Amino acid sequence: MRIVILGAAESGVGAAILAQQKGHDVFVSDMGQIKAGYKSTLEAHHIDWEEGRHTEAKILNADEVIKSPGIPETAPMVVKLKSQGTPIISDIEFAARYTQAKMVCITGSNGKTTTTSLIYHILKKAGFNVGLAGNIGRSFALQVAEAQHDCYVIELSSFQLDNMYRFRANVAVLLNITPDHLDRYDFCMQNYVDAKMRITQNQTAADTFIYWNEDEYIGHELAKHPVESYVCAFSDAPATAMAAYPDGDVFRVVSPKAFEMPLKNLSLPGKHNLRNALAAAMACLAAGASDDAVREGLSDFPGVEHRLERVCDVAGVHYVNDSKATNVDACYCAMESMTTPVVLIIGGRDKGNDYAAIRPIVKEKCRAIVYLGADNAKLHANFDDLGLPVADTHSMADCVKACAQLAQAGDTVLLSPCCASFDLFNNMEDRGEQFKARVREML
Repeated sequence: MRIVILGAAESGVGAAILAQQKGHDVFVSDMGQIKAGYKSTLEAHHIDWEEGRHTEAKILNADEVIKSPGIPETAPMVVKLKSQGTPIISDIEFAARYTQAKMVCITGSNGKTTTTSLIYHILKKAGFNVGLAGNIGRSFALQVAEAQHDCYVIELSSFQLDNMYRFRANVAVLLNITPDHLDRYDFCMQNYVDAKMRITQNQTAADTFIYWNEDEYIGHELAKHPVESYVCAFSDAPATAMAAYPDGDVFRVVSPKAFEMPLKNLSLPGKHNLRNALAAAMACLAAGASDDAVREGLSDFPGVEHRLERVCDVAGVHYVNDSKATNVDACYCAMESMTTPVVLIIGGRDKGNDYAAIRPIVKEKCRAIVYLGADNAKLHANFDDLGLPVADTHSMADCVKACAQLAQAGDTVLLSPCCASFDLFNNMEDRGEQFKARVREML
């Protein structure tokens, strides 16, 4: 079979190696420039590749195409492939064909990386032979090719789910569905909801589906399209009808297995992290982790980089890196957790955001707002009338300088941008790293 892979980053290169190992004729094509390390890997495996173009003669003859989740369905080559009926799948779908491992899968608009990392942390403590994959960790396909595990914890984006068809999650976690990536879904919320709900497809009565009870969409979707798996919901408010919830000073899980521990022992603060912890505990218990491992993992998990990451204090001002907050709801959760006046850094590539939901909390908690983007016109239109001091910046150096001028001792400067990073930065990580570097230069 001829397998063509579009996109030569972590997922694409891993898929290429696995496809070659399984005897397929493999070609990798990337419209951009391929990083040197990935080129070296492809060369070492004698895999044919190209960069800076998509050569139709080498792509349209594919029996199957594995597409990077970052490539939209509207890309010209993808449109041509679809028009001729060529199957297009994700690297996750492809790699799952070659492993019988248990799949613990996590999606949601917010909290995915924290919850995925926490589940992996707990299962490692439980002694599982477990791999971390998807939007985090090493390529799932490469792990299947080179380091098989008995269990994988996989963070799934809506883009990956769009191109998954036969994949089955043994334990599926859907944390929440809030507006995000609407620019990729024709600005139609239902299209985005449908993508997230795909995590339940192919589940059987032997599997488990875990979701947040208070979500605006999930309950309605389950009513319309019941799933076959064992369904258990969690709540971040006392609610004894739920499978997991806070009960006074106790963190309580009723199913899939009874479990409890003191709330004060959770390592991550904030209501949003309580949700993440409830979901993680339920998923790990469903996967077979011991009570002791779950209790220990919830108590000593250090958190993830770029998510409410404390950078340092400069002149009495706290600097916090929340670059992973790429949508409105994530920014709201970050603001909700703040206990000091905030100088908020917001901006980037807008994804169809509706900022109305955060205007009240911005007005309540912010001392000032610093806009950081190539085009900040929409931000000015949405926030300038709140009467807060604002600064307009187009680089991280200017942004941090403006924050230092606007903040007072005891304040928190919070990078929680609401937006994608690709207007000024390579990615979310680059934005967070530049923020930390510029802040530490002031020490």
